[in-house]
Parts: sequence; C-alpha cells; structure tokens
Amino acid sequence: MDSISIIGVVSIITAGFTTAIGTMFPAIGEGKAVSTALSSLAQQPDAAPTITRTLFVGLAMIESTAIYCFVLSMILIFANPFWNHVIGN
Repeated sequence: MDSISIIGVVSIITAGFTTAIGTMFPAIGEGKAVSTALSSLAQQPDAAPTITRTLFVGLAMIESTAIYCFVLSMILIFANPFWNHVIGN
C-alpha cells in the first residue's frame, strides 16, 4: 500500500471511532442530565422554570461535543489535510 492509501484507511477508521465514541458518551450524559432534572422537578415543582432553563443550556453544551466530533469526522473523510501534505511532497 502506498502512503495515500494508508492515510485514507487510517482517516476512515479514526472518523468511525470519533463518531462512535463522540456520540455515545454525550448521549449517556444527556440521559443522566434529563433524569436528574426530572427528579429535581418532582421534588421542587416551584423551581420548574429555573431547572428547565438550566437543563436546556446544559443539554446544548453536551450536544455541542457530539457535533464537534461529527464535524471532525467529516473533515477527516472529505477534506483531509494530510492528503494534500503527502501529495505536495
């Protein structure tokens, strides 16, 4: 195998692991956050607006991690900078 094929194979494997792990753990974190928020709402119904606002901000922060991993995997697959480095030399 030449160096371009090796870079392609490694990039695809890395993109797969990045997408798999980068979406698995934020999903677990979102589930725990929603579970805790629902428990808090059951105990303190008067604090519902504060809890839900904080929950949505936290979920957006957690979800951004999964989105960044997805963007990184798309860059590795479609716009890989390592190919240009190898081709240019």
